[in-house]
Amino acid sequence: MIKNNIIIILSIITILLTASIATAHVPYIERSDYSEDNPFYVWKMIEKSKAFYAWLENDVDTQCEDIDVYKFKINNKPKNVYIEIIVPVIENYYENFVPWFALVGPNLPSPNQELPFEIPEGYGAIIKENVEQGVERETFYEPFGGKSYYYGPILDMNISESGTYYIYCWDPYNQGGDYVLVIGKGEFFGPIDIMRSMINTIIIRRNGEIHMPSIFSLLTY
Repeated sequence: MIKNNIIIILSIITILLTASIATAHVPYIERSDYSEDNPFYVWKMIEKSKAFYAWLENDVDTQCEDIDVYKFKINNKPKNVYIEIIVPVIENYYENFVPWFALVGPNLPSPNQELPFEIPEGYGAIIKENVEQGVERETFYEPFGGKSYYYGPILDMNISESGTYYIYCWDPYNQGGDYVLVIGKGEFFGPIDIMRSMINTIIIRRNGEIHMPSIFSLLTY
């Protein structure tokens, strides 16, 4: 066990030193629901790369819809905002899990469709749809967690309007499941980031971020 952990830690350090933008994200794991009443506040630089391993606890039978919310602030100067949502490849379970996300903020365009949440007055939204259920998606291998993921929608834009912004994630089909929300693409790794990466990557490599324990054996690497 200790030997395996040491190998994982050394692998993390190697990846951090050599990673490309596509893989170098500081991992966070959803411990409590990122709800509208309790959104996750991305208080560090929005341009700094982070990956949030989270879960939409939906129920298609009861039409219970979980919406995860993240918020951040932009002050004084323009920022690049990069957002991507991906889903772990778990055969026979997540082929049809296709979550959407929306960036909500001041003076953004009015949404062109109905949303499952309300937008504050003076705010608009940019909606990023996923593919329809049943459409085959390309996958890629992510070396930090040692898993394959389905590609998902991406938003990459510069924002100059100061204010508080929100990222809403939801599943329009109410299937629910695990997803990763990637925010930022800048590689800035301080000591706390490295420690967080070491701890959380061990959890992720052991499938501890997956909320469906009965399907661990079905993970496609």
